[in-house]
Amino acid sequence: MKSDLDRLMQERNMDAFIVATDESYHAVRDYLTNGARVTGGYVLKKRGEPAVMIVAGMESEEAKASGLIVHTREQLGYADLLKEYRDNPVLRRVNWWRTMFESIGLEGGRVGVYGSGELNVYYELFRIMEEQLPAYELAGEMGKTLFDEAMVTKDADEIARITSVAQRTSEVIRLTWDYIASHRADGDTVVDASGKPLTIGDVKRFIRRELLDRDLEDTGMIFAQGRDGGFPHSRGTESEPLQQGKAIVFDLFPREFGGGYHHDMTRTWSVGYATDEVKAVYDTVMEAFDRAIEQTKVGVEGSVSQEAVLDYFESLGHPTPRSHPGTGEGYVHSLGHGVGLNIHERPRMHHLFSDVLEKGSVVTIEPGLYYPEKGYGVRIEDMVYINHEGAVVTLTDFHKELVIPLSG
Repeated sequence: MKSDLDRLMQERNMDAFIVATDESYHAVRDYLTNGARVTGGYVLKKRGEPAVMIVAGMESEEAKASGLIVHTREQLGYADLLKEYRDNPVLRRVNWWRTMFESIGLEGGRVGVYGSGELNVYYELFRIMEEQLPAYELAGEMGKTLFDEAMVTKDADEIARITSVAQRTSEVIRLTWDYIASHRADGDTVVDASGKPLTIGDVKRFIRRELLDRDLEDTGMIFAQGRDGGFPHSRGTESEPLQQGKAIVFDLFPREFGGGYHHDMTRTWSVGYATDEVKAVYDTVMEAFDRAIEQTKVGVEGSVSQEAVLDYFESLGHPTPRSHPGTGEGYVHSLGHGVGLNIHERPRMHHLFSDVLEKGSVVTIEPGLYYPEKGYGVRIEDMVYINHEGAVVTLTDFHKELVIPLSG
């Protein structure tokens, strides 16, 4: 959580950090600024002191919504640096960073650097800073970073935002079910009242409109039918009409509009009817889902839930990443992952990693079986969090029925 930042900085021997961002959305900036909608800017924090936001003057009012201390470039004398280093943009940037460090009372020390921007610019900047400002040691990170670790658990405000996104996403799933159900069949092709086939592209456009009406945005949904559904990350073929009796893997993972917290859920549907083979596989995946939920507990590694699913699938003869590394059929992925401002965060639910589930962890549970050459895939996914009493709470509010009956 954000309340852990000072401890995590201490563990890394970090005196301060700076998050430098460009005009694009950046999850760490969102995290530190409580979702304030700003363009670019910097967030700095000296260990043991509140975070400070530095923005252009025209962004100051938006920046105030962060609840952070806000300084503008103009207040810190950026215009003077523009004049003094008019013909030397590198030294101008070096001295701007020195000015920002001094504005938070940092005269030297080890500074963690995070954010986004042009690599060539930052490479040159850091090279010159090492020469010009030797009192500052700029440090990067690989692996489990400061913010990876902080984001493993969510505080009450974050859970409230995530819960809201989950509720709105579940509403859209419910409306999508009803939208498809309102059609009829012409043979095995799903058509509207005029006889026009309902395509995957039609369904996706419906979903995107409903998301936007709820201040959510699509981030690349999966709506994959038949053989396409046998490839876990196939987005589906937009021109393809929906067909009765073909399994559809529908994975929706929108976020707050303009960037923010996500929800992630998957349902497998079959329009009109389902084949006996798909029904049997669906029941198997549901059993795996239930077993995984039973093993998802505070203080337990995510690998334990994954191992329970691996044991079950392997006992039935399905290939898995443990029994057949690199398999392209059967169970081909991990059980789940953390979700927050990034769609994939810690903790990982994988048998080869040892991330521990904690109070405040938000994860997906998403077992699946995939047989593309048999013409189907099946995945079921809910998002859950572990509350402060240690109970697992399901955030996804939509049923797990397989067959969508047509009523048009």
